[in-house]
Amino acid sequence: MTPNIADAKAKLSHLDMEQNPATVRNKSRDFFWYSPVLKDAMDHLEADFVINAKSEDEIIEILRVCYAHDVPVTMRGGGTGNYGQAMPLAGGCVIHVAKMNKVKEIGAGYVVVEPGAVIKELDDELKEKSGQELRMYPSTYSQATIGGFIAGGSGGCGSAAWGALRDIGNIKRLRVVTMEAEPRILEFTGEELHRVSHAYGTNGIITELELPLAPAYDWTELFVRFDTFRAATEFAGAATAEPGILVKLASVYAAPIAHAYFQRVKPHVTEDDHLVGLMVAPHNMDGLVTLLERFTGGNVIYRSDDVTWDRHPGPMYEFGWNHTTLRAMKFNKGLTYLQVRYGNDIEKVMAAYEAFKGKLHMHLEVMREGAGISFAGLPIVEPMDKDALDQLVAEHEAMDCMIFNPHRYTLEEGGRQSTDMRQLDFKRESDPKGLLNPGKMIAWDEPDFDYADMYSYKNIRAKPETAA
Repeated sequence: MTPNIADAKAKLSHLDMEQNPATVRNKSRDFFWYSPVLKDAMDHLEADFVINAKSEDEIIEILRVCYAHDVPVTMRGGGTGNYGQAMPLAGGCVIHVAKMNKVKEIGAGYVVVEPGAVIKELDDELKEKSGQELRMYPSTYSQATIGGFIAGGSGGCGSAAWGALRDIGNIKRLRVVTMEAEPRILEFTGEELHRVSHAYGTNGIITELELPLAPAYDWTELFVRFDTFRAATEFAGAATAEPGILVKLASVYAAPIAHAYFQRVKPHVTEDDHLVGLMVAPHNMDGLVTLLERFTGGNVIYRSDDVTWDRHPGPMYEFGWNHTTLRAMKFNKGLTYLQVRYGNDIEKVMAAYEAFKGKLHMHLEVMREGAGISFAGLPIVEPMDKDALDQLVAEHEAMDCMIFNPHRYTLEEGGRQSTDMRQLDFKRESDPKGLLNPGKMIAWDEPDFDYADMYSYKNIRAKPETAA
């Protein structure tokens, strides 16, 4: 199956197609460079052409033409994903949806929106028009698009209250276009949402989303300093678990993260200080202060509602989740990170903290999970090559710490190393030629893959220096 790029471009030339090579390259890339492994594997990749789609009808036309000409299609929003989700491994067409950004309806507890809406802009409109806000968003709030977050994200700021993005109730409805000779429009709710949520656009294109909302608050942001990492972790967990305190973000930064990498925080901490970053509903601040009194060695050093610092540190969400690593990389480009699931097991967190000193700096995000909480690790990892990263992953797994590997570009390797049959079965229905974001779903390409090493898509574009 050889793509006919020239004919596809000719048939789609009446659409908003990018012609500038630099723009095509820019719109073919995401934040894959967080990982030295992915940077080495993907830095050369780019689409053959990019189309800025303006409507669902245009997306249908693009998919119909690309299907007829065997051209791969990869979706792109804000390009802030860092697993290489939006990287076109086999070239082809990248559909950029930034111009599909209309807010179609705002109701009591819900919003209907197109996928290209920038999340912060959407949230600002929700607050202004309805006094409501999105339940959760990534730390790339000001750049990421809502469709990309649903298709590639797993949680973020708000997960301390609402859990993971794919938990029941966090998505109401998704409208999806298939890639067939004649594309179909389908709508999913309930259990069917898992077919396409967090599927990287491998089995359908999301053209409309209906999401639940929560009351908007002028969240109070805090940094709380602790003498020990254990105390910081226990407090962050307790604050998130306390039923009478509404927490949107609870991040834990082991020393020396705050002193080494948080430029505006550095004057207020030492190398030995462990920090908790919080976003708390303003009417619950009395409760939060009362809870803190139960913990020795902890004190508030910053409150957004009572600023004593010379300079505001910036939004609290831009210290958490993947922004923690991004801040560190500004000081040392060789740094990277892992994503670890510890569950609600502080002893496991502490064992990992002690075991990996010198290799990583512990950073945690506390999430709701079921009726309780869970500690998600996004530790900052010292510079190391692929073999050393693989060894570090193996050492975590030996301690029964589940890794969601950010140094892999497939759905399975970035998740639980198992096939999601709902997604695979739907891909068989919706993308019979396997043209949607090819190379990202191992189960489609190589069902018997054993995960002994990094999956390598056989049709990935070769680097220019090695191309025949």
